[in-house]
Amino acid sequence: MRAVRAHDRDAPPDDLVVEEVPYPYAGEGDVVVKVRAACFTPGELTWPGSWVDRAGRPRSPVVPGHEVSGEVAEVALGTTGLSVGQRVIGLTDWNRDGTLAEYVAVEARNLTPLPADVDPVRAAALPMPGLTAWQGLFTHGRLETGQSVLVHGAGGGVGMAATQLARDAGARVLGSGRAKSRDLVLELGAEEFVDLEQPAWEEAVGLVDLVFDAVGGTVLDRSAAVLRAGGALISISRPPTVRPEDGRAMYFIVEPDRDDLAQVVDRHRQGRLRPLVGSVRPLAEAPDAIRTKSGTAGKTVVAVA
Repeated sequence: MRAVRAHDRDAPPDDLVVEEVPYPYAGEGDVVVKVRAACFTPGELTWPGSWVDRAGRPRSPVVPGHEVSGEVAEVALGTTGLSVGQRVIGLTDWNRDGTLAEYVAVEARNLTPLPADVDPVRAAALPMPGLTAWQGLFTHGRLETGQSVLVHGAGGGVGMAATQLARDAGARVLGSGRAKSRDLVLELGAEEFVDLEQPAWEEAVGLVDLVFDAVGGTVLDRSAAVLRAGGALISISRPPTVRPEDGRAMYFIVEPDRDDLAQVVDRHRQGRLRPLVGSVRPLAEAPDAIRTKSGTAGKTVVAVA
């Protein structure tokens, strides 16, 4: 089969190539997915986990990409819950070969069924931002109807998903970013836009129940001051160093989760959550797409089959 591979840990993404590779092995608990479409995260080849297995042993070459939509092609012995031919979507393990390939072996628990009326190409852009936003808002942030949330970086992939999901949950949403993101953030459902290029942006916020941070830096440091008593500061950029006096603060990394992803897919299916797809590229162009992605709007989807 064909796949994108990186061979040199010290040279990503310059050494990315599309080449013939062995068909993946499915161990107990796995399925093999025939990939219809896949997505990647810019910079993932710089993550230490991309170059080691679960035991911490070096591995090379590696296939990048962690988001996938497709059909189950093979079910390994001892695997339950999915069947051959079933449409699926998922977020794959960091320490195994990824989804920029014609086939990928995935733990079945990391996949959820994809309804027949959902476009698999657009769906491939959902898992990483959708799951990150869901877990940040509801699992860790414990957001409830009627509360207020400030989403930092609301014009980015995760921020856009968080803005839509929070609004859908009945929260009052304030979205922050640079001025050029204003119209998009308001269109996605934010009641107010907070311009982070203004020196005293905190004054425009007031107090909120939850801050969901996808920006980091001084923006994260200054965010503890806008939390109500008992509020939560949740970041995906780095661990908070300035903590609220009366509240929670934490950093988290998204985890694959079948039930959480099912919630995300259901909202997309009902038109309540839309991913921003910037471009769709064939597998042969995936190396170039990875090299040129930084700074461009929307998720790049690689259409494989």
